[in-house]
Amino acid sequence: EHKSIFALESGSNLTVDEVKKYSTRHPRCGTSFLIMVMIISIIVFIFLGRPDSIQDRFVRLLFVPLIAGISYEFIKLSDKNKKNKIVKIFIAPGVWLQKITTKEPDEKQIEVALVALKSALGENMMNEENIVIEDKSNMSK
Repeated sequence: EHKSIFALESGSNLTVDEVKKYSTRHPRCGTSFLIMVMIISIIVFIFLGRPDSIQDRFVRLLFVPLIAGISYEFIKLSDKNKKNKIVKIFIAPGVWLQKITTKEPDEKQIEVALVALKSALGENMMNEENIVIEDKSNMSK
């Protein structure tokens, strides 16, 4: 999926041969988001100090949606500031982790990713000749 998103974002044709050219490491991946949540959580919770009571723990719990929102916005803004050194430093751990969590897909996996992407973009994939869907009756249009 990372390769197909890279191809879409760069304006390339969404074909297997074209998508193969792109990296499996995407800076706005879910893995990068989770790493960003961890980094921002550490920064926020350092300032809150050690929780001494159940109320303190509850307050920390209330910060989780805020931290997730800040992380999401940072990941989203990182696309517009790719060249910024600070952004690169914050995004790097998520990209490094993808070295472990992703591998090069084969052609069939790329085809599946492309069908999913095109479907998400609103293309009708039901009548494509080269796509085999075992039971089309359960699919909504």
